[in-house]
Amino acid sequence: MTTIKPETIHTGRLTLLPLQVEHSEEMATVLSDPGLHTFIGGAPATPQALRRRYERLVAGSPDPTVFWCNWVIRIRDVDCLTGTVQATVTAADHGLLAEIAWVVGTRWQRRGIATEAATRLVTWLGTQAVQTVIAHIHPDHAASAAVATAAGLAPTDQWHDGEIRWQRTID
Repeated sequence: MTTIKPETIHTGRLTLLPLQVEHSEEMATVLSDPGLHTFIGGAPATPQALRRRYERLVAGSPDPTVFWCNWVIRIRDVDCLTGTVQATVTAADHGLLAEIAWVVGTRWQRRGIATEAATRLVTWLGTQAVQTVIAHIHPDHAASAAVATAAGLAPTDQWHDGEIRWQRTID
């Protein structure tokens, strides 16, 4: 299997930067609203806890057949971080499969940032020979469903931990 590593990705107004441990302090502020956890559970992480998490993510998966690709989302014109996108890439029956997720800080929501970032992420994954992209979305999370739809994913009849599996096959 080819190694897949995150690289800097540009969109019209965003830069998706490969995650670095040094992003933890700014991201702890971006992700500090407890409301962000309504659908995903948990609570906001402290900068120290986020730093430890980012250290694990940057180190990569202990399984050599699993690739953790994580980015922070930066809006170029205001030069600040606004959220994250991620993809966990694994081998599947019919090629590579990527499970993706995104989160945008409350202050930055309703500006199309998640849609722009997730759509570009899916395009990038296609250049990495990924054939299937999936996301798991809470059935009441209309905003994430809209992002998934814009990125070309469609809901399936499969459920995972109370969430609907969305999927896209890349040609």
